[in-house]
Order: sequence, then C-alpha cells, then structure tokens
Amino acid sequence: MTTREAFLSKIRAAQPASRPRPDVPIFPAPEGDLRTRFTTALTAMGGTCVEARSHDDVNALIASRFPDAAVIASAVPGVDGTRPLSRDTVPASLQDVDVGVVRGRFGVAETGSVWFSEEEYVVNSIGYLAQHLVVLLDPAQLIEGLQQAYRRPDFKSARYAVLVTGPSATADIEGVLIRGAQGVRSLTVVWLA
Repeated sequence: MTTREAFLSKIRAAQPASRPRPDVPIFPAPEGDLRTRFTTALTAMGGTCVEARSHDDVNALIASRFPDAAVIASAVPGVDGTRPLSRDTVPASLQDVDVGVVRGRFGVAETGSVWFSEEEYVVNSIGYLAQHLVVLLDPAQLIEGLQQAYRRPDFKSARYAVLVTGPSATADIEGVLIRGAQGVRSLTVVWLA
C-alpha cells in the first residue's frame, strides 16, 4: 500500500456516519409580482432588464447596446454570434469575447439571480470571460426564492450550476465600488419566452 492509499484509507475510515440533511423551510414570500421583485433586486446589483418579442429584437438590442463588439459568442439558436460555441470549444479561447449570449434556466425573484448549468452555458467560461453577458429569460420561469431553487430537480442533477446576480463587482480598493473587476462588466436580462 502506498503512502497515498494509506492516507486516503485512514480518511475513509474516520468518516462520520451518514445522516439525513435537515429540511430547509419555505419562508413566506414578500408581497409583489415576481418579475417586479426580480427586476428590483437585479437592478440593485447593477444589472439591467429589457423587453424583447423575438430573437430579431435581441439581435437588434445587441447591435445597438454594444456597437463596438467584434466578438459575439451565442449559446442561443436564433441569436447571431461571430464565434460559434460547442462542447468542444476550448474554454480559454473565449478570452476575447465582447458579448456572450445565453438563456437562463430560471430566475430567483428574491435575489435577482439567474441559474445556469453546463447545458445553458455550453462552455462554462462564457459566463466569466465575456465582457458583457446577455441573458434571455422566460418570465414564466421565475421562482420566489432560493429555497425553491434548492428543491428543483435540475438543481440537484446538474454537474455544474451557478446563480449569477448582476455584473461582477468589488469594493475592496479604497471602498470604491468597481463593476467588471473580475468578470463580466455588464449583465442584461432580456425578457423573452
């Protein structure tokens, strides 16, 4: 037995007995429309919500909102991109993406967050390396709060999952809020069924 195997064997032998997870209560939801609450929470975190009726509207929105974008990577069929995304795309190859376009699986009204898995991102790095992230979200896919998110079967079955709330931000440098310091500079949620 190697040193590594001996070490791991000791760790496995010292594991506590399995026990059930505690039930997370469903807290009462605040008053108000889910969409309004989501928009308020996302806006407070520096994100933006806009309306669209079709993929053509989304293409026009991207062209007008990001006129200097040279590289657009879209994981949404029907939304134009200059960089194709596939499961074989090398994650680091997205380092020069100006605009990333993805569809969120669901949104959380409590926090203004959008949930993604490896299915939505296609290449996980799109959510972090793109300068601007445009998220298509069906308003019918809003849920009340995080307690409901944790109970969803897709939350439990995803190999990779992330809740994104607004663009990246930090206030570490002299207490000044800086957006886009470690990730996307802007997050735009587009309401589109």
